[in-house]
Parts: sequence; structure tokens; C-alpha cells
Amino acid sequence: QEAVGLQAITDGDFRRNSWSGDFLNAIGGIVQAAAAGHAQQEETPVGQVVRNWQPPTPRTVAKLTWPAGGIQHKSFEFLKGVTTRVPKVTIPSPSMLHFRGGRGGVDEKVYPDMAKFFEDVAAVYRAEVADLAAAGCRYLQLDDTNLAYLCDPQLRERVKSLGEDPDKLPGLYARFINDAIRDRPADMAITVHLCRGNSLSRGHAQGGYEPVAEVMFNELKIDGFLLEYDDARSGDFRPLRFVPKDKRIVLGIITSKFGQLEKKDDLKRRLDEAAKFMPLDQICISAQCGFASHTGGNLLTEDEQFAKLRLAVEVAQEVWGSA
Repeated sequence: QEAVGLQAITDGDFRRNSWSGDFLNAIGGIVQAAAAGHAQQEETPVGQVVRNWQPPTPRTVAKLTWPAGGIQHKSFEFLKGVTTRVPKVTIPSPSMLHFRGGRGGVDEKVYPDMAKFFEDVAAVYRAEVADLAAAGCRYLQLDDTNLAYLCDPQLRERVKSLGEDPDKLPGLYARFINDAIRDRPADMAITVHLCRGNSLSRGHAQGGYEPVAEVMFNELKIDGFLLEYDDARSGDFRPLRFVPKDKRIVLGIITSKFGQLEKKDDLKRRLDEAAKFMPLDQICISAQCGFASHTGGNLLTEDEQFAKLRLAVEVAQEVWGSA
């Protein structure tokens, strides 16, 4: 990453079995049910959206507690020790503990009042953020599939089947995340990455950002969003009209699913399209997601991955004058 010119360095999910499961399972009171639909995912052609895919669901079975010593502390210490640039930590959004199971994923005997559940989740995250901050972390990314899934009509129906209101969840999750990060240091940057699935070069949801954009961009008290925009399933750039002046948007217009390298001119045209709805100086460019959401990874070679990162840096330098 340093060699291609990146300024924020991350090892992402490298030491995890999955992008979310290892972190969430480390929280006291959480167990994770086995995934459903794995065979369907394996049989779906590469590049297509896996419909009706149900990933592992974290379930709350006891009062939630933050583990002594932290969750990402050791991983961050290692990362900080091997780079001279900004070490970036990625963790699953706190909304992951609610979205997949809803009320049914939280034991009513443990949390008869869901407000107390949200308070305790936020407290666990505040402890983790404080621990990372004390260790020197100044760039934290929350990975949130749920806000993107709320853009998919089929998944919105699934949300209703769990007894939740898909129109109210964006506001609920914005308040939830804000509570979870409210004590961060003033010099700690926090971003949210939205993803529609990135497993084995397949996706799990589709639909533009319009259903969540206005609330998400304006109510979340963070510094920016990393948005998936590598193909048609993410919709057009019109939702960017809701972005306020104090936030940056990282457009994931380089796919991390396939090795074929995008053309610079095509990427620059897409940046011009996005700039019709928000200022170009608030826009950044990146790959749409990481290159592996779990140990299965995506169908790219290491050389192809580095070429993607190098491309992002080169386009950034040519458009904005710096990476």
C-alpha cells in the first residue's frame, strides 16, 4: 500500500475469518448463529447478486460487555508498528447487532426494553473507540452493510417481516452510531463504508441510495462516507445532492470484485458525473470495497489488487493533484 502511494494504511480484515463475525463475537453476551443459504451463494454465477442470502446473525443472549484489553487493540498495535503513515482501523458498524435479527435477535428476558439494548451496544463501542484512541488510532472506519441493504426493495420487505420499519431504521441507526462515537477525540476521523455484499466476487443487494441518503448524509456525525459505486446495482449519483459541505464522499468506482483494470478516462467521466450533484473537492476515489470480506476472498490475483490501488492513486493525483 505504501509502495503504490496510499497515505492511510490498513490491514482491514486480514486477521479475521470474516469482516464482522470475529469482532462481534468478541463482545460479551453475543453468539452468532450459523449462516443460511451458503449453498445458494456458491451456486450463484460470479458477478451476480445472491438473492435471499442470509448471512450469520449475531444474537444477544446476555448483558453486553466490552472485553478487557479491547477487541482490535493488538491488531492496531501491530499495524501502527509496521507503517510510518496513518494506520486505519476497520470495524463493523454497531447496527450489525440489530439489523439481521431485529427484536427477535435480542433475548427479551435480557433486554425487555430495546432502548437499553441500544444503550449498552453504544457503551461497548465507546469503550472500544476510547481504547483505540488511547493506543494512537486517529482513523476509524465503520463498515455498514445495513444502510445499503435498506436501499433494496426485496430486503426492505425482509425488514418488515422482522417487525421493523425500513423507513425509520436510517434515523434510528444514525442516532445509534452517533451515540457509539460521541466521545471520540476531536482529532479522530471516523467514516462509514456502505456495502451491498462483497463475498466470492458476488453481491447480496441492489438499489440506489435514495431511500437513505438525506438522513444518512445529514444526521450521521462523522467525517465522510465510502460508497460502493462500481456497477449499476448502486444506482446513479443523484443522492449525492444531499451531501452537506462538511463531509467527504469516497466514490468506490473501481471494482474490487474482478481483476480487469478500469480505464482512467472512464473513471474521470464518472467523477465528472458525480460532480454535477456535489463539489468535486469533496469527492475522493477508491475501490468499492476490500478485496476479501472473509477467508474466501474475491477472484483477483495479488498483482491485480495492487494495480487497482495504484490506479486509484494515479487518478487522484491527476484530478486533484494529490493522492
